[in-house]
Amino acid sequence: MQLLISPDGTVRCVYAETLDLTQIGHVSIARGSHVEPDQDGRWFADLFPVGGPRLGPFATRSDALKAEAQWLHMYWLLP
Repeated sequence: MQLLISPDGTVRCVYAETLDLTQIGHVSIARGSHVEPDQDGRWFADLFPVGGPRLGPFATRSDALKAEAQWLHMYWLLP
């Protein structure tokens, strides 16, 4: 789990249960994307909530989740 700490002390990350984030302060969690299947069973990761693209199609949900996490780390978390 990568934490990005700003000079003002704000911490950003792609949420995971690796760390108990409440131990470092107030926690505010917001949805970064929606991972959903279409009518044909193909999976998409829609990153609209953070201003990103719709990724896919993927054959499996786990592939869509992996692509979602990679995109969030590369384009949302890192400046």
